[in-house]
Amino acid sequence: MVTLTEVARLSNVSASTVSNILNGKKNVGEETKKRVLKVIEETGYEPNFYASRMRSQSSKTIGIIAEDLSIYTMPIVERAMAVCDDAGYRTMLVNLRMYDKYADTWYYDETKLYDVFKGGMSELRSLKVEGLIYVGGHSRYLTIFDEINDIPIVVAYAIAKDENITSVVIDDEKGGYDVTKYLLSMGHKKIGVIAGVRENLHTQKRLSGYQKALYEYKQLYDPGMVYYGNWIRESGYEGAKVVMQFKPDSIVCMNDYMAAGAFDYLKENGISVPGDISIIGYDDVELAAYMSPPLTTNKINHNEIGRLAANTMISLLKNKKDGNKQSGGLIKVPCDLVIRDSVVKI
Repeated sequence: MVTLTEVARLSNVSASTVSNILNGKKNVGEETKKRVLKVIEETGYEPNFYASRMRSQSSKTIGIIAEDLSIYTMPIVERAMAVCDDAGYRTMLVNLRMYDKYADTWYYDETKLYDVFKGGMSELRSLKVEGLIYVGGHSRYLTIFDEINDIPIVVAYAIAKDENITSVVIDDEKGGYDVTKYLLSMGHKKIGVIAGVRENLHTQKRLSGYQKALYEYKQLYDPGMVYYGNWIRESGYEGAKVVMQFKPDSIVCMNDYMAAGAFDYLKENGISVPGDISIIGYDDVELAAYMSPPLTTNKINHNEIGRLAANTMISLLKNKKDGNKQSGGLIKVPCDLVIRDSVVKI
């Protein structure tokens, strides 16, 4: 392999001049720069990124660990990587592939999670990452960072139990409030719910927002009108079957897949949406716009979660360089209501 020293010799300049050109510094004459770049092209020289970073005592690399790459987490990861890149940081991504390894049995089993996490963390440590952005697969409290105290950490789409660690999450309570308030503002009073898993934080926060909106509109909360599903389309079908026994005028579905399942049941039983009942979803996955009728839903700003997580990390690294410590806190990202045709005014 051609070395930087050889490029310098062939260009008749010092090694520091070659380094300055490669790092974009402007204190090099244009003719010298052209000569060096010509030698680099002719010799096929490739800089040893990590060696140069180690010499400067800074890897300028941020590690990203994703519990699993899915339609929800990919936009978070991609935006975080883009923001880091724009700020001059490289990113190293580790996908733990928790769904592949353990299906859905790992959410609340930190032993399983930690066994996989520590391998990914070891890999990133070997690359001398300066900080870690951890992207959860579901919102819940995590304690797996308790033994990490040498680098800053930002958690996205989940919540670190350690309050000194910054977590960036969906504002699920406001989201549940907003979709319910929209239905109430459209004249709906008897509003059923097809919820997610009962123990899940997304479910609990969205249900809390639902209850808050009912209270503001002086509507009684009936726990019998809440069906707890498991986020998949089939549970939306089963949920609609149960909730329709209470003769609601609308249903809040806590994700779009369960809304699709509710559509399946209603169509099968000759119940028109939105003629006989209005349906509102959550997430705004691609499916929502192509349902019949197109689904009114609450769009999660995954890109914004990734952007804020990365910007927070970059700020933490700057603060660490200046001698300041990680401050922690919870950053909540609001959703955007997407109005389509599945809700009507009554």
